[in-house]
Amino acid sequence: MIFEPSQPSATSLCPAIRQRLNELASGQRRLLGVVGPPGSGKSTLAAQLTQSMGSRAQAVPMDGFHLAQIELERLGRAQRKGAPDTFDAAGYGALLLRLRAQTEHEVVYAPDFRRDLEEPVAGALPIFGQTPLLITEGNYLLLDDPAWREVATKLDEIWYLHVDAGLRLERLAHRHQQFGRSRAEALSWIAQTDEPNARRIEACRPRANRQVEWDMSSASYRFLE
Repeated sequence: MIFEPSQPSATSLCPAIRQRLNELASGQRRLLGVVGPPGSGKSTLAAQLTQSMGSRAQAVPMDGFHLAQIELERLGRAQRKGAPDTFDAAGYGALLLRLRAQTEHEVVYAPDFRRDLEEPVAGALPIFGQTPLLITEGNYLLLDDPAWREVATKLDEIWYLHVDAGLRLERLAHRHQQFGRSRAEALSWIAQTDEPNARRIEACRPRANRQVEWDMSSASYRFLE
């Protein structure tokens, strides 16, 4: 059974996570990153973290910095969409830097990614200067690569989301099929694109500030020791 809550709830966060969120949102602007391999549930966790904080937090997804399909085709990277070099890492880092320096009454517009279009959409997310905590999620926040190394320096904390490998792979297959691929096509894409990326992301796990997992027994996200 795939756990994919459609309506995130603060009740699925353990007390320690809620306490840390409150600490991060208690003063000046802070940026929290959520990282994990494809299919780990980063978007679901980030949505729950954001919703639990009400007006004190906003989400700024990394996926808005996907290169457009036409550019991926020009570069010959369309068949590797989702790999580290299919994102505008420098543009993402520049946005994070701008958000760190954002003034109280300034609105900064961030891009979003539309899965129904499979394309980024510029200026889709208004980020308000008075929001104390911004939560960004993506695959490559900890990648030890020249284009991505600077991203981690813009974040106050990065949490790595751990999930059972079998559950993660089934989620991925389900997602690809939802957006038009056959089962065979989904499994082929996972093997050729998603899993090589997952190996690189998992190698970065020790560099995260915190480890998080979904605990089935308590039906909540919790920190791992």
